[in-house]
Amino acid sequence: MLIPYFVRRVIHLALEEDIGSCDLTTELIVSESQKSVALIISKGNYVVAGLPFVNEVFRLAGQGTELGIFLNDGSMVEKGDIIAEVSGLTRTLLSSERVALNILQRLSGIATLTHQYVQKVKDLKVKIVDTRKTTPCLRYMEKYAVRTGGGSNHRFGLDDGILIKNNHIKAAGGITAAIRAAKKVHHLAKIEVEVENLNDLREALSSGADVVMLDNMSVEDMREAVEVAKGVAIIEASGNITIERVRDIAETGVDLISVGALTHSTPAADISMKIVE
Repeated sequence: MLIPYFVRRVIHLALEEDIGSCDLTTELIVSESQKSVALIISKGNYVVAGLPFVNEVFRLAGQGTELGIFLNDGSMVEKGDIIAEVSGLTRTLLSSERVALNILQRLSGIATLTHQYVQKVKDLKVKIVDTRKTTPCLRYMEKYAVRTGGGSNHRFGLDDGILIKNNHIKAAGGITAAIRAAKKVHHLAKIEVEVENLNDLREALSSGADVVMLDNMSVEDMREAVEVAKGVAIIEASGNITIERVRDIAETGVDLISVGALTHSTPAADISMKIVE
């Protein structure tokens, strides 16, 4: 997996943040030449995600460190499963352990929650997508985890698509004005508009919206919105999408369901690293 430069830089900064000027405990206890083998072990049941980034952690931490992967990203793991084996200088393994595990735990948690949402609607023609509600500077890795869990990515950043939200509408003077302003410059780009009610939906459609985001609408209104927009625009449901509600929302016929919780509220997976020799 080719990891972008800025992601490698983030990982490098994470190591700098944790190690500081030195790993004081390790340097006092472990000799420079000592080598070890450690196992990365699951302490729960989840979907594993993030091993390419873990490999990058150990690569940046010290030369000669090798990661042997036993279970690929996307695998379902159980408590006690050995995910990977890392070998190299003991100092390097100990100094980079926490950063590696933090990334793997975070991304595995995201992949697991995404998988749970996807499973709820797997027989329906709807996509579970993420949002920009990600941890600052970790977006690339977190959106990778969403894909690993079976979900799809929404736009990566503000330059990745036109999405007219409530504050844009307010600033522009209305839905129609906002859409016209966007179309005037970017006539080839698709335009998505956030709406809160059926009247706004109709205005967005009549003004040429290609995608409409239904923000915090009731299931009943979503069902009507799908009928109104059929054959005209893609419909995305958003706002307060819980695992308990996602099936009912999907059954309205919407095309996309965006879930901020995938990246802003997911619990981390429980993973440990243990030196075995």
